[in-house]
Amino acid sequence: MAIHDFQSARQRAAIQEILSRFTGKSTQLLSYEDVAEKLKLRIRTERGVQHIPIDAIVGSVGRNTEFTRTFLPRRAGDQQRWANVKAVFMDTDSGSNLPPIEVYKVGEVYFVIDGNHRVSIARQEKLTTIEARVIEVKTDIPLTPDVQPDDLIIKAEYAEFLEDTRMMDLRPNVDLSVSIPGQYEKLMSQIYLQKFIMVEDQKLNASLQDAVEAWYDNIYIPLAEAIRDRGLLRWFPDRTITDLYIWIAENRTALEKEQGWEIQSDIAATDLILERSVKSEPGSWRKARTATRYTDHLFMDILIPLSGYEESWDALDQAILIAQHENAKLHGLHIVDSLDDVEKSNAQGVKAHFEQTCKDAGIEGNLVIDVGDITRKICDRAVLTDLVIVKIVHPPMGGLSSLSSPFRTIIENSSRPLITVPAKARDFKRALLAYDGSDRSKEALFVATYLAEIWKTELIVFTALDGTRLKPDVQDYVRRYLDIHEVEADYIVTDQDSKAYLKSTVDERQADLVLMGGYGRSVIREMVIGSTLDYMLRESTVPTFICR
Repeated sequence: MAIHDFQSARQRAAIQEILSRFTGKSTQLLSYEDVAEKLKLRIRTERGVQHIPIDAIVGSVGRNTEFTRTFLPRRAGDQQRWANVKAVFMDTDSGSNLPPIEVYKVGEVYFVIDGNHRVSIARQEKLTTIEARVIEVKTDIPLTPDVQPDDLIIKAEYAEFLEDTRMMDLRPNVDLSVSIPGQYEKLMSQIYLQKFIMVEDQKLNASLQDAVEAWYDNIYIPLAEAIRDRGLLRWFPDRTITDLYIWIAENRTALEKEQGWEIQSDIAATDLILERSVKSEPGSWRKARTATRYTDHLFMDILIPLSGYEESWDALDQAILIAQHENAKLHGLHIVDSLDDVEKSNAQGVKAHFEQTCKDAGIEGNLVIDVGDITRKICDRAVLTDLVIVKIVHPPMGGLSSLSSPFRTIIENSSRPLITVPAKARDFKRALLAYDGSDRSKEALFVATYLAEIWKTELIVFTALDGTRLKPDVQDYVRRYLDIHEVEADYIVTDQDSKAYLKSTVDERQADLVLMGGYGRSVIREMVIGSTLDYMLRESTVPTFICR
């Protein structure tokens, strides 16, 4: 019977090897000698006799070619020995009288020193653990039972990287694992660049380890935390945080060259790359900034599209006022029809005027001249910034015609909030929040609260119940939210016509800014009764802050 079992096990081994050619997943046991050499394993510690999980045994010392990954026998010459061990195993209580096997433990996996046949039979009998004398071999490289032979190339590169940088001594328990070979050379290049900057630019007597710490703390961690906090790995389930870090860092240089300006924010670079692969979710802007808004400014990079006509400079004046509060950098955008127009005096004059105005105001700013469709270019570049400020000259006129309005296209497709400027720039001393309980109005509440806290802007919360399904207690959420943030506000709830009364309230209260959500989901309803947002864009003389 034992011989029959051996022959059956060999047949299964042959089937596994055939299937592996289709799946690409190796059935080969790992060689401890190869692993020890690649991972530079040296320090060993006796751990005594203990029960270990059989599924975590992935390799062997000197006999890795004689069994498959699941310890099925591969050689016909093993028949008698395998059968003898199987017979002893069956004559006892699941092999309880057999001596413990001997194993090396590396990370979370085990390599058999002595007892390969006992492991083979225990696996065929579907045992989950086996008694073993364990010798643990220290490693900083994570090894898990699903490790494949090809993974050892990456693991070896990781081991060399950790040895060269002494990363585990400097930052214990760090995880910089990757899923693609050749990535650690790229990290080392960044570290050597950091060392060059510290020595040449900062005139520091910096060692390689000093550069490692500076790179990890000031360059790697901020972007890695942004990747983790925003849950970006859900879009790339087979990759690691370090994979995405390297990908974004590499693409950032290309993006800066393509866009024509320096990308200050790591989150902005992340967003632009993701925007090209997946549609950004409504509310993603707020979610990304909920934590950082308490430690940093909310609007660090501001986009200002400029036509060059006299009235368009109102948008730049408004942007300068905001930049002075936020310590922001301004990014001008001037769109022309063709490449020939880029070097013409009109376009270059817009660029010179923009940059001189910023310089006079003590604000960092530059303007890019681009070619193409203005609405698409604004939406493309919005991803790189925190806020878009546009001069509104031809607002949506309502009815079916508003569906083709360029402003509507920008509002619907921009992944960042917008401020429309109908007249002269305003300093936001008093703001009115139009709140209806929608997700978009909650985005506006987030911004309004920030202005009240940081800018000390007076806040009015306005809700119109007329012709809606809203209940009178809709503002209770706002009250709780503002109470948590210790912000005081005036509250207005009315049954009057929302559009006209909103406009008159703005005028009577002398508000400098209206904050509201973007377009709702019911286009038909907007066509029939009119959009409150379109009405305010047409009739209001104060800036409107529009949240997606």
